[in-house]
Amino acid sequence: MGLAIAYSVVLAIPFVGANLALAIWHGPFPGTTDFFSRLYIAHVLLVPVAIGLLLGLHLVTIMFTHHSQFRGSREREDNVVGTPLFPGYLFRTLGLALAVAAVLFLLGGLVQINPVWEWGPFRPDLSTNGAQPDWYLGWLIGALRLMPGWEPHIGNYTLIPNAFWGGVFFPFLVFGALFAWPSLERWITGDRGYHHLLDRPRDAPWRTGIGVGFFTWVGMVFFAGSSDRVFVELHISYTSQIHVYQVAVFVLPFVAGWIAKRICEQLLRSEAHPLRGPGGGRVRRTETGGFG
Repeated sequence: MGLAIAYSVVLAIPFVGANLALAIWHGPFPGTTDFFSRLYIAHVLLVPVAIGLLLGLHLVTIMFTHHSQFRGSREREDNVVGTPLFPGYLFRTLGLALAVAAVLFLLGGLVQINPVWEWGPFRPDLSTNGAQPDWYLGWLIGALRLMPGWEPHIGNYTLIPNAFWGGVFFPFLVFGALFAWPSLERWITGDRGYHHLLDRPRDAPWRTGIGVGFFTWVGMVFFAGSSDRVFVELHISYTSQIHVYQVAVFVLPFVAGWIAKRICEQLLRSEAHPLRGPGGGRVRRTETGGFG
């Protein structure tokens, strides 16, 4: 199902979609065999090579920019206090590796993946058959479902197919905003220096509010991708769910962002710790720059 959605989204790219789909699948989906051999090579060669290159780039970047750190007695902008490889990072890495291995063993032995016999009959033309793509495609499925049936035309020619907006434009907008945010913040604040000290969420209320609102927006689109499952399990009208989500994606992000900003401003004024009990502690910034 996920490959069928990917094929329709690639076809929806204006001007180059058909040629791009032909280059990837080497024919109409799903009746091609070349694509699966290409997919195999991508999984066992191209993706691992890309991961290795990105990890190497990440380590080189850390060498030049150093680690980030929270403010403390020794941790200042001009003094980066790192963690030694031994015993610091060594045992943390081993612990994480063992924990991941344990979870994978438990998943392999206890969790059933894709029990297709529970979803049938196989009717891809019906949204009520219960079939769902993998979870990481949920936000794209939600975007495709929430987009109204809008397709600009000139005469008998479709300029932009409908699947383009949810399948291409929406993820491009999300990742574009994430990549552009550091440059945008530098441009707004005029602060172009290197910083090694981390801000707490309360230290930049407007940034926290925008971040909460942004991820609330993406989250609502993600939840919209489960509308058919909600219909199957809870018998809530699919159409009504879509209408509610179409309103919620424009309202809830602003509400959540405003609430997060107000909470951060209140915490910044009082310096109270949000996890401490009533009458409990206040966290004050000390003369050395730490918190106590």
